[in-house]
Amino acid sequence: MAFLFASDLHLDAREPAATEAFVQWLGSGLGGAEALYLLGDVFETWVGDDDPDPHHARVCAALQAVARRGLPLFAMHGNRDFLLGARFEARSGCRLLPDPVVVQMYGQSVLLTHGDLLCTDDLPYQELRSIVRDARWQQRMLALPLAQRQWLAGAARSGSKAHTARQQPTIMDTNESAVARAAAATGVDWIIHGHTHRPAIHELQVDGRRVRRAVLGAWYDRASVLRFERDGAVLENWAWRTGVSPADPSGNGTARPAP
Repeated sequence: MAFLFASDLHLDAREPAATEAFVQWLGSGLGGAEALYLLGDVFETWVGDDDPDPHHARVCAALQAVARRGLPLFAMHGNRDFLLGARFEARSGCRLLPDPVVVQMYGQSVLLTHGDLLCTDDLPYQELRSIVRDARWQQRMLALPLAQRQWLAGAARSGSKAHTARQQPTIMDTNESAVARAAAATGVDWIIHGHTHRPAIHELQVDGRRVRRAVLGAWYDRASVLRFERDGAVLENWAWRTGVSPADPSGNGTARPAP
């Protein structure tokens, strides 16, 4: 048994193979999981729950099928899909979580977050984040016609790519002090997040105790899933572009166990 985590799938019509890999993985049974957590950016864009995008609909239907099997599903807003709302919950069977949130798993305290809150060196991004996460701004955005929201999302995606190209990689990564402060303030044993697309399991000392941080990878070329088990955590990945079955990643994946 294990809790499963994934993030940064960035699913949309331009990469149907990623959608196919995710849907197949959901249909594989998920290895007797206790719950599945999606920590943001499941979709490349989400301009509102009224968007009839067929790729989004297929993903939601696949998630709903998992929920009907009795597996608890949780999702978190990312920087690409922060407009996920109540209708998404109904369509997908996912329960939206606040960011950040602390949960208990196998007697350990775990801080879950998308991860962008920890990237405090990227000041322009943090300013933008504070704007688009404001409830009043989101209400004004959702009141716009769907076509206008889709155009704005495309422009924002182009702007994001240009911003990323201008920044030093260290600026867009998590800030070590921010990570330590979050661990100290919450007293957690683990931090699990995505956003930075740098999959790894790190260890740090906070107030004389060991804290581990698991970073989830993006699904651009390879799937990335964290299995959080009673005796540790394993970061799995498999190259879905090569046709490896997502139901059996063991032959082509890498893992970093953390006891």
